[in-house]
Amino acid sequence: MVTLQQQKNDHTTPLRRDVNLLGNMLGDILVHHGGEKLLNKVESIRNLTKELRRSQDVDTYAQLKEEIKELEPPLRSQVIRAFSIYFHLVNIAEQNHRIRRRREYQLREDHGAQPYSLESAVLNLKENNIDKDVIQNVLNDLSLELIITAHPTEATKRTVLEIQKRIAGLLFKLDNPQLTKNERENLQESLFNEVTVLWQTDELRQRKPTVMDEVRNGLYYFDQTLFDVLPDIHQELENRLEEVFPDEEWTVPNILHFGSWIGGDRDGNPNVTPDITWETLKKQRKLILKKYDVVLIELMKRFSHSTTRINISEDFIQSVAEGESMLPKDKVWRAEGEIYRRKFAVILERLRQVGKSDIGYGAAEELLEDLYEIQKSVKQHHPTKHELKMLQKLIRQVKLFGFHLATLDIRNHSGEHESAVAELLQNVGITENYTDLPENEKVKLLESVLNDPRPISLLNEDYSEDTQEMLKVFHLIRDAHREFGKRSIQVYLISMTESASDLLEVLVLAKEAGIYRLHTNGEVESNLNVAPLLETVDDLKAGPEILKTLFEMDVYRKHLQNLGSHQEIMLGYSDGSKDGGTLTANWRLYKAQQEIHDMAKEYNVGLKFFHGRGGSLGRGGGPLNRSIASQPLETLGDGVKITEQGEVLSSRYLLKDIAYRSLEQGISTLLEGAAHISEETEQANSWEDLWENIMESSANVSLEKYQSLVFKDEDFLTYFNEVTPLQEISELNIGSRPMKRKDSTKFENLRAIPWVFAWTQNRQLIPAWYAAGTGLSEFSNQNEENLSHLQNMYKNWPFFRSTIDNLQMALTKADISTAKEYTELAGDKSMGERIFNNIVEEYEKTKEILLKITGDNELLDHQPTIQESVKLRNPYVDPLNFLQVELIKSLRNHENGHDELLTEVLLTISGIAAGLRNTG
Repeated sequence: MVTLQQQKNDHTTPLRRDVNLLGNMLGDILVHHGGEKLLNKVESIRNLTKELRRSQDVDTYAQLKEEIKELEPPLRSQVIRAFSIYFHLVNIAEQNHRIRRRREYQLREDHGAQPYSLESAVLNLKENNIDKDVIQNVLNDLSLELIITAHPTEATKRTVLEIQKRIAGLLFKLDNPQLTKNERENLQESLFNEVTVLWQTDELRQRKPTVMDEVRNGLYYFDQTLFDVLPDIHQELENRLEEVFPDEEWTVPNILHFGSWIGGDRDGNPNVTPDITWETLKKQRKLILKKYDVVLIELMKRFSHSTTRINISEDFIQSVAEGESMLPKDKVWRAEGEIYRRKFAVILERLRQVGKSDIGYGAAEELLEDLYEIQKSVKQHHPTKHELKMLQKLIRQVKLFGFHLATLDIRNHSGEHESAVAELLQNVGITENYTDLPENEKVKLLESVLNDPRPISLLNEDYSEDTQEMLKVFHLIRDAHREFGKRSIQVYLISMTESASDLLEVLVLAKEAGIYRLHTNGEVESNLNVAPLLETVDDLKAGPEILKTLFEMDVYRKHLQNLGSHQEIMLGYSDGSKDGGTLTANWRLYKAQQEIHDMAKEYNVGLKFFHGRGGSLGRGGGPLNRSIASQPLETLGDGVKITEQGEVLSSRYLLKDIAYRSLEQGISTLLEGAAHISEETEQANSWEDLWENIMESSANVSLEKYQSLVFKDEDFLTYFNEVTPLQEISELNIGSRPMKRKDSTKFENLRAIPWVFAWTQNRQLIPAWYAAGTGLSEFSNQNEENLSHLQNMYKNWPFFRSTIDNLQMALTKADISTAKEYTELAGDKSMGERIFNNIVEEYEKTKEILLKITGDNELLDHQPTIQESVKLRNPYVDPLNFLQVELIKSLRNHENGHDELLTEVLLTISGIAAGLRNTG
């Protein structure tokens, strides 16, 4: 009989084989470049860290510290790179294993549907007797929109990512059981060469990326994976519905979209100018037209049908002739009988002239009309139930991407709009001190401006440079709608929204550019969704009242009617967590969604919640499907929008199979949730009031605990600056945006990304877990029954389960023994020890209550794959942490800096990021 352990070993055997293969190759490369001395040094340090984790022996610790201190350049940087590159190789092997496991499910009929697959979701719909009309209605309303951003958390260079992709491709090919001996040897030789190139490639950027560098990096994912994966997801969903419900007709609309902030996110980034945004839109259009061009050429090759073999309608022949009449003679297809090739020749030339001449298509809808014509004609002579999939896929792609590729959101800070509007109002004599007015007077004044069709702006040169720049942004949006279509820019996001006037100010600026118009008959025309970004704990609490004020205004309701009576609302996970701790922030986000949803329902306003999640646990990170499942069930039908940023892009979308798996998990979760088929949720509803009261009290206790350290301990900010590599992270060229909103050392001006990144590097990870233990424990300790309530919540409430699982992940990736090393960086040792002891005490308290809630013996016992991955990585991350502490001490003791030391610190930062993965 096969034991569970043997089954586990069977499951991981191919992964361990890949890791060993890549590790041995790296070992050979280390010997080639640094001799046996380098390999022996790496092995010695690795063995000492493994032994230290096993025994916590004082002598082993002293020996390891001595080994680290004795390292000198250039050997030291080679040791750092050896551990860093090992992580890149392990990451590739784990991704390849994930692909392998997915294929195993697909190949083994007795295995059942893979959890969170499209097949599984559709089968669940069937098993739960969900009516066909209900499913179709859900599909019609379903929306998952993912927004790529340039948030600076991806420490890996694009060149390195491309090497990793090639290594992944070779590993995948090595799984083929049909390989000959010669083919296998050639693949292994290619693999060795790629690992060698990885070692010989500089992993650090020599300069900060420009915004256009970031735009190109973002477009890479559309070019390499998303262009094909998005239509494939829709096609499979359609196939599975037809397979499971064979007697029904199905229409699968576009339910999965990608947008972008890159080139449009102006908040705190002076490098994102209107010219940069315009150039971004041009690059997006150029890429999508190129992608269509390649597909059309391939279709032209395949559609060699001849009118001597098939019957073609006169209408279609006439359409082709009319199209050819627009073209120069040398662009017309010469074989008259090859009717489809003639049509494709017209389409290709019109596509190539988009934005260049009158021949070009004015909009993607015109291209769609031509493709539909071909599809309709082909159906007259092609066997039924055998669609020409390539043409069908192109039609889906044009529907998804248009001529704009990805909708570009524009984001800016509320204070920027207020300043511009104040100057506009002052210059026309409406009010001298708009910014000093009470909120109710601001709202009344802005309402009157919006109800007056006359503009209030003068010539641009009559304004300050900042106001001129703000007006240019809105003129750019107007021009983009004309040049690239209204889908090119649909949403304007307002950072730090604190009141209703923050949204009305943006509408006033839109009015000045003609994006918002009041016609003489009283009708309003508005072509921009103005979305608040609720970030801090206070803003989340104020959110329902802010929106209620707007929904009760006739002028705002008319604006919404142009948008299908839908309001988009962005929820910020980063700043809420930074201000109030992760437990409080997550609860406030959950409650804000519920309260806003219920309030909007009274006004018949539909909502789309935009979740500003990061890759790290301290910024709302985690698997896409778990992020969706943790939302209030009633909000899923409204549509879900989520940011995908930093290292998440490469981990999820570098490889097509991984991208597909991640996206199908998201869609399947959303589909099931929106269809209300989860029995767990039905059970949870009966306990809802009690559970919410528990979360409310726990969140309040947690908030007090968190703020007692972060805001009330006068030494905390000093501790943070000294015992994390925050100063050094600013030298890591990973983003075009400054680390701070202002040139200030104040805590409130520090961005959440470096805040989280720094805590991850020193293995304390407090943004991801600190104070949660106190909040949960205090409730649990009140009486014996309370622990059972928490356990019941974990079993039956997806939100709470996701929260607890993320806390477990955070504690597992945190490491107190390694974190203690960083206290050596504190200037005042007693201060450093005092605050660190506070953190350790809370860590132990959090771990204890989490294990009681889950009933496990160890953290993540129910996720053994992740648990094992973290345990296996730790002995390789530890040396980088030890080295980082020693290097930072030396660097900070050099008054004038030291380039070589800084480079080595940056190498450790990059290596730790690769080892811990979701870091930013």
